[in-house]
Amino acid sequence: MNIYFVVLDCGATSIRAVTIGEKGEILHISSCPNAPRPQEGIRENLIWDVDEVWDKSIRVVRDVVSKTPGKAVSLTVTAFGADGAPVKKDGSLTYPVISWQCSRTVPWTNRLIGSLSAREIFRITGYQIIPFNTLFKLLWLRENAPRSLEQADCFMMMPGILSHRFCGEFSIDWTSASTTMMLDIQNKTWSKRILSLAELDSSFFPRMVRPGEVIGTLLDKVAGETGLPGKIPVISTGHDTQFALMGSLASPDEVILNSGTWEIAALRVSECRDSDRAFELGILTEIDSEEGLWNPQMLMIAGGVVEWVRRNFFCDIKDHGEIYRMMIEGAQQVPPGSRGVVAIPSFMPSGPNKPQHTQGTLLGLELTTERVEIFRAVLEGLCYQLKQAVLAFREVFSFVPQGIRVVGGGAKNTLWNQIRADVLNLPVLTTSVEEATVLGATLFSMVGSGFTQNIDQAREMIVIDTRTFEPSNLTPVYQGFFEEYAKIPFFLAPHYRNRGEFSV
Repeated sequence: MNIYFVVLDCGATSIRAVTIGEKGEILHISSCPNAPRPQEGIRENLIWDVDEVWDKSIRVVRDVVSKTPGKAVSLTVTAFGADGAPVKKDGSLTYPVISWQCSRTVPWTNRLIGSLSAREIFRITGYQIIPFNTLFKLLWLRENAPRSLEQADCFMMMPGILSHRFCGEFSIDWTSASTTMMLDIQNKTWSKRILSLAELDSSFFPRMVRPGEVIGTLLDKVAGETGLPGKIPVISTGHDTQFALMGSLASPDEVILNSGTWEIAALRVSECRDSDRAFELGILTEIDSEEGLWNPQMLMIAGGVVEWVRRNFFCDIKDHGEIYRMMIEGAQQVPPGSRGVVAIPSFMPSGPNKPQHTQGTLLGLELTTERVEIFRAVLEGLCYQLKQAVLAFREVFSFVPQGIRVVGGGAKNTLWNQIRADVLNLPVLTTSVEEATVLGATLFSMVGSGFTQNIDQAREMIVIDTRTFEPSNLTPVYQGFFEEYAKIPFFLAPHYRNRGEFSV
C-alpha cells in the first residue's frame, strides 16, 4: 500500500490540506478561502475566528484524504507567524486570536521603545520593531483585557492551537516562537527581560517542540471527522516561512526569496550575528527549522503592491484568470525603465527603506502614462528593493550569493524573474515545487513519522526540476537605473518623518 503525508497549511488567504508522496510529489490539494473578520463590528479590530478556521481545516483534510489512495502516516500543521491567543486548560480561548493585519497594536510600537530601545530589542530578539508581532498583542491584552491573561493557562501560536485540536497536546514550536519578539534569539530561550514588559514569565508558554518532534497522536474523534487513520502522529512544524526556506532545497550559496504578499529574502547561516549595521539596514533574524541554523532576512511588501496595481489599474478586466497574463504581456512591451515611471514599493514600514521611513511612491507620471508602465515600474522597484536586501546581506555577513532561489506565488511570474536576474546580475532559479512550505513541512514529517532517519535522508528522497533565468544584456542598463533609484528614498524621507507611529 502506498503511504502519504498530510500537511495542513493555514495561510492568511486560504486554508489548504495537501497530501504528499514519498518523493515529495503533490498528490492532491483541497483548499478554501481564509480571512480575518472584524471583532464585534469594529472594522479595524481584526481577529481570526478559530472555530471557523477549525471547521474549514476539518473540511479540507477530509476532502483531500478521500481523494488520495493509500494510507496517511502523519499530519502536521504550518501557519503564519506572530498570531496566537491565551488558552485555558481545556483548549478554549480566553480571547480571540488578534490578526497580524489588525491595527490596534500600532500605538504600542512607540510606547514599547519608551521602556526598551529598539536597538536593545533587536539585540535580544533579532527583531526590528514590527507592529504585528506577538509581544505587542500581549501588551495590548495586558492593558485592555487583563482577565484574558489571568484566566489562561498558557499562550499558543496558531500552529499550536490547531495541533492541539488534532491531538489534545499543548505545544509551541521554536520557529513560531521566534516570531513573537520575546525569544532570546541567541540562546533559543524566552527572554525574562522582554516578558516582564507584559508582566509574564516563561511558565505562560507550553513546552517548546522542535520541528519533526511528535506532539501527540490523532484523537479518535478527529480521525472519524477527517477519515484519517486513528493514532497517527501529529508532527511539529510551525511558521510557514522557515519551512518554505527548507522546501526550496536551496544550496548554501543562494539567497532564498519567498515571494508572496510579502517577500522574504533570507539566508540559512550557522551564526546569529548582532551588529549596529544589521539593525540599521533593517535585517531581522529568526530561528531556522534545522538545529544550529538561523535565518537573517529582510521582510518586504511585494505581491501586496502588485495586487494593489491590479486592483486599482486593471479592475475593468473581469476574467480574473486572465488578469495577470494580460498585465505581464503588456508590461513585456514596455522598455526597461518603464518610460520614466519609478515606483518605490515601501507600502509597509519594513525592508531596506524602513530605516528612512519612506512610504510608497510613484514618480515620473505624465498624462500619457499607461497602466502597463506603472505595472512594470512596480516590478522593477520590487527588484531594486530586493537588490538592496542582497547588498545588506553582503555587507553584514560577507555573503556573496551565487544565485537567487525563488519560491512562492511570485516565482510564477516569468517577467518578474527575468527582471530580478537583470537587476541583480545573478541567476534566478525556480523549481517545480509549487508548494515549498508544504514540502519543507513534509521533510520533517518524514523524520517524525520514522519514514527516514534524519532530515538529510529525507532531502535525498525528493525529486525536483529547476529552471534558471540568466542575466541578459540589460544588466548594465538596470545598474544605472538602480543607482538613481537608490538615491530617491534619501531625498523623500524627510517629507514623511514623524507622520506615523513608526518613527523610532
